[in-house]
Amino acid sequence: MVGELEFERPITELRKKISEIKEFTKTTDVDLSSEIAKLEDRLEKLENDIYANIKPWDRVQIARLPNRPTTLDYISYLFEGFFECHGDRTFADDEAIVGGIARFKGLPVTVIGHQRGKDTKENIRRNFGMPHPEGYRKALRLMKQADKFNRPIICFIDTKGAYPGKAAEERGQSEAIARNLLEMAGLRVPVICIVIGEGGSGGALALGVGNRIYMLENSTYSVISPEGAAAILWKDAAFAKNAAETMKITAPDLKELGVIDGIIPEIKGGAHKDVKKQAEEIEKLLTTSLQQLLELSKEELVADRYNRFRTIGEYSIMNDYIGVN
Repeated sequence: MVGELEFERPITELRKKISEIKEFTKTTDVDLSSEIAKLEDRLEKLENDIYANIKPWDRVQIARLPNRPTTLDYISYLFEGFFECHGDRTFADDEAIVGGIARFKGLPVTVIGHQRGKDTKENIRRNFGMPHPEGYRKALRLMKQADKFNRPIICFIDTKGAYPGKAAEERGQSEAIARNLLEMAGLRVPVICIVIGEGGSGGALALGVGNRIYMLENSTYSVISPEGAAAILWKDAAFAKNAAETMKITAPDLKELGVIDGIIPEIKGGAHKDVKKQAEEIEKLLTTSLQQLLELSKEELVADRYNRFRTIGEYSIMNDYIGVN
C-alpha cells in the first residue's frame, strides 16, 4: 500500500479486515452490521491513539513519503493565476526550485518553493528536490522583484538539503545560500515560510529567513538528517531513530524552542491523505499572518524579522568565566 508506514500497520490490518467482512456480507445473506460497527469504532479509537502519539522518527518517515504534497500541489489549491518564472539570468533554470507570481484571495504575491518529484522520472528532473546554486539565485531574483513591486513573499520549504555535487560547489553553492540569507534579512515586504516536508540544512534555510516560520505537524527542520547525525555521533547510521529523538527536529520541539512561530495541524495520518483539506489549513494561517504583517511599515517588517531571529534560543552569562566579580 502506497504511503503505508510501520507504525500504521495495525490500522491498515484492521481496515483490511473491515473491508473483507463488508465484502463477505455483500455475497451472502449473513448480517454482520453490528460486528462491522464495533470494528469501525475500534478503528477510530486505534487511529486516535496512534496518531496522537507519533514519535519523532515516525514524523521523519511521514515527511519523506513519496506521495506527500509538494509545493506545486499546494500552489494549485491556494493561489490563483500562478505564473511560473524560470532561470537565474546567469546560468540555467533549476527545476528543484519553482517560483512565480500569483494571487492569494486577490492579493498579488510571489510564491517560491522547493520542488521534488513523486516518481523516479520526475525526481531525476527535479534533482530529488536538492537545488543547485542557480536555483537559489532564481529564488533571490524573484524575491528582489517582489520587494521592488511590494508583493508579499510565501516560501514553501521541502528539501533534504542543497545539492552537494562538485558542479554545484564550483558554481558557488555556499555563496548562493549565504547571499540569500543576507538579502532575505533585508527584504521590505512580508515573508512567510512554511516547512511542508523535510527542511534540511542550509538548503532549507536559504528560503527560511521570514517574518513568520511555520511547520506542518509532521514535517522536520534540521541542520542535518538523522542518518547523518547518527553517523557522526554513533558512527552508525542505523542509530537514526535515536538521533531523531535527540535532535529535536519535529514541529512540537521546534515550537517549544522558539525556532518556529506555529504548527499547522495535519489531516489524520498525514497531509497526503487529503491535500485539499490540508491546503485549507494552510490558507487559514496565511490569511491571518498576511493581515498582521501588511499592517507593518517596510522598516517595521525588517525590524520584526531581525528581532524574530535575534530572540531564538536561551543563554546565560557566566560572570566568573568572563572575569566579572
